[in-house]
Amino acid sequence: MENILEVKDLCKKYNGFELSHINFNLPKGMILGLIGENGAGKTTTIKAILDVINIDNGNIKIFNQDIKNNIKIKEDIGVVLDDSSLSEYLNPLDINKIMKNIYKNWDEKLFFKYIDDFKLPKEKSSIEYSSGMKMKLKIAIAISHHPKLLILDEPTSGLDPVARNEILEIFQEFIQDENNSILVSSHITSDLEHIADYITFINNGKIIFTRPKDELLEFTGIVKCSEEDFKTIDKNDYIKYRKNKYNYEILVENKYEFKKKYNIEVIDKASIEEIMLIYIKGEK
Repeated sequence: MENILEVKDLCKKYNGFELSHINFNLPKGMILGLIGENGAGKTTTIKAILDVINIDNGNIKIFNQDIKNNIKIKEDIGVVLDDSSLSEYLNPLDINKIMKNIYKNWDEKLFFKYIDDFKLPKEKSSIEYSSGMKMKLKIAIAISHHPKLLILDEPTSGLDPVARNEILEIFQEFIQDENNSILVSSHITSDLEHIADYITFINNGKIIFTRPKDELLEFTGIVKCSEEDFKTIDKNDYIKYRKNKYNYEILVENKYEFKKKYNIEVIDKASIEEIMLIYIKGEK
């Protein structure tokens, strides 16, 4: 499978934080969800991929080319970041005029279709928009020059469930072209459960895993048991555990093998959020 994005041995050190040996690939036609708590390294990783920050070590390729100072590649990337560089005193009409001079593939008709679909006032400056409306505007801008890769940092943040669903449908339409891919960082893990093909989990600047989402959700499970039963379980047979007031919660990598070995009838399905929480807060 051909990769649209390859991140190899990415390192970046700040005072008090280090992004350490980050490795993952994003195949064409796929959506990769980047998860982790605040400060884990998600945004730093995205900024490194976009060549916004200098890296200490590593290699990043997009469309099999080095991203460093490569303006041609950037033409084919759509970006949504929290810290937008556009002035909030611009309205969609102003933005359209600017973007026509920046992107050779800027599609004015498509842009205003999104503006109309999102019910964004054309003549109002975006400073007057709600946070959800501002995010919709960013997404409209990101998609309207026909990129092949979307890189999105919390794109559904601040949106109500209906608006989030609209945006997720747009993302799924975008990858119907199998040459297109999306890298999306999100705290709303339920969104990633709907649209992601792969999940990459970053914690404290390190990759915990990159796994196909369906495999992750199918095999990972949570065992709830008493302290007495917990003491009979081999440490090598679970990832981490959490001790609660009344029981233990044990995160297991393969619930089918665990069930067979310990003759346990019920193992709960684990959501992406639960997997992340037990990895971060649990003990080994």
